[in-house]
Amino acid sequence: MSHRTQTSLNRFNYLFGETEALYHELSQKLGLSDSATKILYTVCDNGESCLLQEVCRRSGLSKQTANSALRKLEAEGIVFLESAGPRAKRVCLTEAGRALTRRTVEKIIRMENDVFAGWSPADVQAYLALTERFLNDLRRQAAALDDGV
Repeated sequence: MSHRTQTSLNRFNYLFGETEALYHELSQKLGLSDSATKILYTVCDNGESCLLQEVCRRSGLSKQTANSALRKLEAEGIVFLESAGPRAKRVCLTEAGRALTRRTVEKIIRMENDVFAGWSPADVQAYLALTERFLNDLRRQAAALDDGV
């Protein structure tokens, strides 16, 4: 690996870690666990409900972590699960959940929107395109790893 590549990867990992730390700090300030924030954010971003499988995929939470956090959110009256077919469940916000998301994750979404609003449309598109390219390239590398194992 070239020095330039290693330096770029180090910077990427630093920025990724700092971003994750900032979202953790925001969760704490809002009185939520990281898992609860990710679940509520995903459901809120999708409307007022979202398939459980989609919550896991979009939030990056493992099924076990999501289920544990969902049990706690259910016990607090924030969400409920409903059947969405023979093997699927939908995560839905209760009225208390809608009120909580307005006080918490919607603030995060507004901050993110404000950041993008302060960038030129070209910068936003470039950022999104490069992030998507990185993700897709890494997925291809991961698939090749699976094929070779």
